[in-house]
Amino acid sequence: MIEESCSNIDHLKELCLQTHLGEWITKPVKVSGGFLHTMYAVKTTKGKYAVKALNPSIMKRPDALGNYIRSEQVARLVFENVPALPAKTFDGNAIQKVGNQWFLVFDWVEGRSVKQGEIGIDHCRKIGSVLADIHHTDFQELGIEPEETEVRPSIDWNAYLQEGKDMKVEWMKSFEDIIENLYEWDAGAREAESSLGSVMVMSHRDLDPKNVMWVQGEAVLMDWESAGFIHPMHDLVETALYWSGATDRDRFSAFISGYKGENGAITADWEAVLANGFSGKLGWLEYNLKRSLWLECTDEEEQRLGTRQVIETIGELKDYADRIPELLKWLKEIK
Repeated sequence: MIEESCSNIDHLKELCLQTHLGEWITKPVKVSGGFLHTMYAVKTTKGKYAVKALNPSIMKRPDALGNYIRSEQVARLVFENVPALPAKTFDGNAIQKVGNQWFLVFDWVEGRSVKQGEIGIDHCRKIGSVLADIHHTDFQELGIEPEETEVRPSIDWNAYLQEGKDMKVEWMKSFEDIIENLYEWDAGAREAESSLGSVMVMSHRDLDPKNVMWVQGEAVLMDWESAGFIHPMHDLVETALYWSGATDRDRFSAFISGYKGENGAITADWEAVLANGFSGKLGWLEYNLKRSLWLECTDEEEQRLGTRQVIETIGELKDYADRIPELLKWLKEIK
């Protein structure tokens, strides 16, 4: 992990006192931990912990706290069936607040995630099997029901384009070049979401390689904050694409094989599943447009991160669109 000085010392010190984590042995340090939040390594007299400081901009949303509470309930329940890492609880609460900052505290895991060039057939087969176990978990005791909502509204991409032109952001030209595609992909995704119907399962919903730590060859599933309901075949295909890099057919097939296990044949409207695959990418693009344009952002570091993610996501969307014919062929050949 890449480490740097910790700037939130007072809050972290208070957190350790509040949760009785012990006295510091070394000064906490910031470590790499995703694109949304800030992660710290905290070593105390009682152990070593990964402490996630939740993004203040996200926590201002009316539904944010409730979503995090539910996601940790999901992680704790699924831990009975799959190798999940839920947050530690203190007085029954997984989410801690110090001042105006919210935290999640995890036991430190001495493992590492794998990068695309390191992912093998065995990794894919194992994660495919784990995903099936998540989908087969009974979450009824949590009393969480999928919300009956209408298909999400379309996104006003032109408004972001105008903001980008006004600010002369570096992604403006590449964004303008694909804006007609954005409207087309968005409309197709919303239509597909409607056609896929109400078949939903509870899942991790962000099970890409960076969110899985490997410890002596076994997977530990991290970062459950995106947990929620999703169409199972959408989740299957999207996760298989994460682990295959969307280009390696053998890894993709191994993931599907691991998922199938003894479940037999799987079928779906694969055209709709792939069209719906734009939804998450478009949502991520919109969120980072807001960060890059200072519409939903806390500091310059986050603004720069948003800008980088806009550029990367535009490229990923174009690559995904180009890959769809080949991916459709792979899926239709599944036995």
